[in-house]
Amino acid sequence: MDVRKLKRKAILRFLFGTIVYAGIFFFTAGTIRYWEAWMFLAALLIPMIFTVRYFLRTDPEFLQRRLISREPRLQQKLIQILGAAFWLPAMFLPGLDHRFGWTSVPVVVVVLGDVLLLSGYYIAILSMKENRFASRTIRVEEGQEVVTTGPYQWVRHPMYLGSSIMTLAAPLALGSYLALVPTLLLPIFMVLRILDEERVLLAELPGYREYTRNTRYRLIPRVW
Repeated sequence: MDVRKLKRKAILRFLFGTIVYAGIFFFTAGTIRYWEAWMFLAALLIPMIFTVRYFLRTDPEFLQRRLISREPRLQQKLIQILGAAFWLPAMFLPGLDHRFGWTSVPVVVVVLGDVLLLSGYYIAILSMKENRFASRTIRVEEGQEVVTTGPYQWVRHPMYLGSSIMTLAAPLALGSYLALVPTLLLPIFMVLRILDEERVLLAELPGYREYTRNTRYRLIPRVW
């Protein structure tokens, strides 16, 4: 594996994503004087830099898996498309809300949104550290084993839990109640993704069925 090439690819991927988000926020807001967006971008980018550096040093193969985003399953492709149809408005609305003042979010709520965003990120990072086969696509790889430690002892899909918290916190962190409307529908697609993924894991990953008996909850402890 060419670690330098992997590092360059990871940096370019994350820089591109950051530039796209920044472009959306500041273009729709009509100004760069949008402190909520600056805080949101910092909350995403700074932990991401340290996370990439950590995995480049400790497990570059894991990072390489995370950079693969093309789903092989038709069901997952459809879920991604439908999810994006709701996520894009959720990212365009905060800037417009900031420009036209449709809703007003108190500073304390914005800060709470950033705290929740970082908390979700932390759960996702813990999950990635514990499970080196936690790829962005639904597949079972050679040598993959069931992980039952760390956050996986509480729920079967802790990375999705972290992602869900980040998704729901984003509108608050960006200072827009209005953007919550499309965002609140996104967990539906997360549930569909989990149900389809579990069909694959039950069929192809040895020991996963027993794991489901011992760890009953998929996403939220004592709820589901």
